[in-house]
Amino acid sequence: MAGAGNKLFTSGSVLTASDVNTYLMDQTIMRFTSTTTRDAAFGGAGEATLAEGMFAYTTDTNTLWLYNGSSWIAVLGSDIGAISTDNRNVIINGAMQVAQRGTSVAGFTGGDFIYRTADRFNTAISSLGTWTESVENDAPTGSGLRKSIKFLCTTADASPAASDYFIMTQSLEGQNVQQFAKGTASAKSFAVSFWVKSNVTGTYTVNLRDIDNTRSCAASYSVSASATWEKKTIIFPADTTGAFDNDNAASLRLVFNLALGSDYSSGTLQTTWGANVDANLAVGQTNLAAATNNYWQVTGVQLEVGSVATPFEFEDIGVTLAKCQRYYWQLTGSTVGFFGINSGVTSRGGTANDAIIKNPVFFRAPATSVSWGGTVALETHYGSGTSRNATAVTLDSSSNVLNSCVQIVTATYAAGGTNQLMFLGASSASFIGFSAEL
Repeated sequence: MAGAGNKLFTSGSVLTASDVNTYLMDQTIMRFTSTTTRDAAFGGAGEATLAEGMFAYTTDTNTLWLYNGSSWIAVLGSDIGAISTDNRNVIINGAMQVAQRGTSVAGFTGGDFIYRTADRFNTAISSLGTWTESVENDAPTGSGLRKSIKFLCTTADASPAASDYFIMTQSLEGQNVQQFAKGTASAKSFAVSFWVKSNVTGTYTVNLRDIDNTRSCAASYSVSASATWEKKTIIFPADTTGAFDNDNAASLRLVFNLALGSDYSSGTLQTTWGANVDANLAVGQTNLAAATNNYWQVTGVQLEVGSVATPFEFEDIGVTLAKCQRYYWQLTGSTVGFFGINSGVTSRGGTANDAIIKNPVFFRAPATSVSWGGTVALETHYGSGTSRNATAVTLDSSSNVLNSCVQIVTATYAAGGTNQLMFLGASSASFIGFSAEL
């Protein structure tokens, strides 16, 4: 029978029919032309009986199957020959290694889809407590992961209003999720895996949201042990309705629910794909905002094709950074000296100046906003001229996916300032950043 283990045959041993059935037939990978011929091979007169642990391979779909004691399941999804060992994870920065904007923001209470610390992960919150978001040097021991993103409640809201919400999300471009074949007869399952740690045990919920077709699917998981890293795996079903657009706009959103009002939790948890119904998104969700010092943190976030979650896909930090910089990139001043970032600043006359800054990678789309702080300055002759600090930095409409163009206004005018240097002050508080986020 399957699971009988191993038997050592020595010289002169007799191989009986029972041995063949027990140690060979039941414990090999059996080959069939289809699931129909596979199912017909068991249970009849003179045929073997199905047992947990049996494997079968069907040639028509190139699929490996495992019998789990009650049904056959596709071990690696369909068409195992098409499975890639690289670039399985469509989530960017799932190990929380890149945090260009900073590693801690305290005291926030609102804002939809705001990026604060770990790149590519944002939060949406409406009137549901006060929070600190941070990237921590804390991760499950032995996992290879070293960092996590943490949300700490500093002002509680034990009784959320119906429309209140607090979620963490990552949105994905349509052209990066075509492998799920959503909206076709060959649609694939979505395997989500992550490590979670919280001092609030209970039920939490996760959503996949199809932005293109206004569809969604929900699932729940349990935090069983307080303040302990736990590995979670959720398999969302395939969806044969509604194809993702094949473009650079947001098509799929992974959502971790942290606290929500009854507008989002009063229905029935929608565990199959369907038209989005807010009330069905987070049924049974724990209210993380119920008390101060409650926290939730996560790392090793992975989303991949198939019905089996594979180990977390680690990648070179340079690859992760470049993926993040497609959506946002930031230059930060050095603590050891001035940091020149552009030598082609042109005066518009008066105190206005134009600068073209080359993006490190092709942006998803032209930058939609610029942020800056500390000392962003201009100097006509670097090292000998007089620097002029910026009083305003605004994005210019001529920006494109390769270059970000800004207008810099200074308090004073420098005659002949047609070839100026733009630089950041000698402080980590000095920065300029450009966003093309979804």
